[in-house]
Amino acid sequence: MTDRATEILAGSKTIAVVGLSRDPAKASHGVAAVLQAHGFRIIPVHPSADELLGQKVYRSLTDIPEPVDIVDVFRPSEDTPPIAEQAVAIGAKALWLQQGIVSAESRRIAEEGGLAYVEDRCTAVVRAVANLSVR
Repeated sequence: MTDRATEILAGSKTIAVVGLSRDPAKASHGVAAVLQAHGFRIIPVHPSADELLGQKVYRSLTDIPEPVDIVDVFRPSEDTPPIAEQAVAIGAKALWLQQGIVSAESRRIAEEGGLAYVEDRCTAVVRAVANLSVR
């Protein structure tokens, strides 16, 4: 039996990672690297880095010049509503708040904007359990 998070990830190829850290020891960096290693296109969103995981970094979601399937968020819960608004504005398919991140307001914004929504789940864990890869 597949859950909604698995369905969302299985139907996706391009993941914008908001809050991707420069520090390889941080969860955001490790999760994005694992997803990238399994064929997902990672688009880093960071306020000051120029390149992360070999990819050009964008300052905000609205600066990304290509379609995004999932907006994967590694920011505190209180920072997520504006990110949800940007995810809707760029026409992403889903907003995914990482493990430990929950926001009723972001859920409302995403769902009213037609996006699938996942919170408090790790994309890398969902990928591993379902053995998903993009090839």
